[in-house]
Amino acid sequence: MTHRTDIAFPAEGGVTLRGWLYLPDGPGPHPAITMAHGYAGVKEFGLERFAELFTENGFVVLLHDHRGFGASDGLPRNDVDPWRQIADWRRAISFLESRPEVDADRIGLWGTSYAGGHAIVLGATDRRLRCVVAQVPTISGYEQGLRRVLPEAVGGLEEVFAEDERAQLRGEPPRTQVVVSDDPTVSAAYRTKDAIDFYLQPVPLGTWENQVTVRSTRAARMYEPGTWISRVSPTPLLLVVGEHDTITVTDLALAAYERALEPKHLALLPGGHFDPYLSGFKESSTAALDWFRRHLVLQRSLP
Repeated sequence: MTHRTDIAFPAEGGVTLRGWLYLPDGPGPHPAITMAHGYAGVKEFGLERFAELFTENGFVVLLHDHRGFGASDGLPRNDVDPWRQIADWRRAISFLESRPEVDADRIGLWGTSYAGGHAIVLGATDRRLRCVVAQVPTISGYEQGLRRVLPEAVGGLEEVFAEDERAQLRGEPPRTQVVVSDDPTVSAAYRTKDAIDFYLQPVPLGTWENQVTVRSTRAARMYEPGTWISRVSPTPLLLVVGEHDTITVTDLALAAYERALEPKHLALLPGGHFDPYLSGFKESSTAALDWFRRHLVLQRSLP
């Protein structure tokens, strides 16, 4: 049985971050896992199943929404700044450390998609973490952009970025676009059917809106978490990769895994970017659970 409570903790700039804290049965302190979602995602997008599984197996789990999304505060809304999200996640680790139910020496991190990139950066730069799981992670915003934006469309996209910047100088709020759409006349971050189905899955009213700032796209194209992967060691790193991922791109993840140092492990799963949450949940969650058990439980019990 698991117990879930709503929690809140302060981040920089007077912003309150909110999420769920899952507590397992039995006396603590317990090993713990901190989790967050990817690009423009919220905790209700399929992460509860992972959190519940981890908690059923004896882990405290903190699952928070990034600032500007879901239950968390932060303006402008729907703005994705990877480095701000990473700084906020460090605060989440500190919050988890402060909980009496948690063994502060046994904290792991799980991030997926864009936040899988954050997991790599945090694994390389925050030694409080005892192990890291990066599921279908962003490796290179630049390289992903080469695959997803036609060369003849780049000039127009750069002009959209420039106009947004000029408008902000005039005092206008950051411009926005939709996250997903199958309408070619509408500016959207994603257009594939699997992305549309995933982002438009039913969630409670008011939980998520199909909108993201234009400058989030610029930030994503500049984000290079793969450059940090060789620095994660000696923190153990698990990479969960889809064999046919066209979003964060399989070959980029496999090449990044080769650059990572030991201890490391690769879980290569059938399917695409969204399958680890859906048809591949059993495989992806089991790989992560085994990694957390190995590095947060079993190693602690070794002489």
